[in-house]
Amino acid sequence: MKKIAVFASGNGSNFQAIVENSHLGYEVDVLICNRPNAYVLERAKNLGINTYVFDHKKYKDRRIYEREIIEFLKDRDIKLIVLAGYMRLFSEVLLEKYDGRIINLHPSLLPDFPGVRAIEDAYNAKAKEMGVTIFYVDSGIDTGDIIVQEGFVYEDESLEDIEVKIHKLEHELYPKTIKAILEDM
Repeated sequence: MKKIAVFASGNGSNFQAIVENSHLGYEVDVLICNRPNAYVLERAKNLGINTYVFDHKKYKDRRIYEREIIEFLKDRDIKLIVLAGYMRLFSEVLLEKYDGRIINLHPSLLPDFPGVRAIEDAYNAKAKEMGVTIFYVDSGIDTGDIIVQEGFVYEDESLEDIEVKIHKLEHELYPKTIKAILEDM
């Protein structure tokens, strides 16, 4: 079974969905988190997943931080790095080492509405369609090559209702996409 490392910084609902769908044919080897008090660490503990906290605030610069992550991952045979609410940009250090093997999830139909407030931005702009994008990570913010997108048209729904739909779609689409990518590796 091919191993993945999931990177997350916050609540971890996508992390949990990834773990709970590992029967699709992948193994979540480790959760890497950059925030020592993030709730995702509790989720990982409850799910029996190894965790490692690399607190970015303790490093002089991003390159040193990423070299330590690479050293940690070196002997783990990680095929794919999966970002699930990981709120850090990568430098060329990690991007070159795992070129074409880092994916991310975004709650909009990119290139529309990049950034951290995508759902709210799309809602306020009265976008006709909402959705989810899974893409390969590059050095930009939500700019990598798109792997898959799935969307839905909405009418007269609250922002909260749309957020629920987006998260449900993320939880369904991300594990299936991870499986498909790993099958091609």
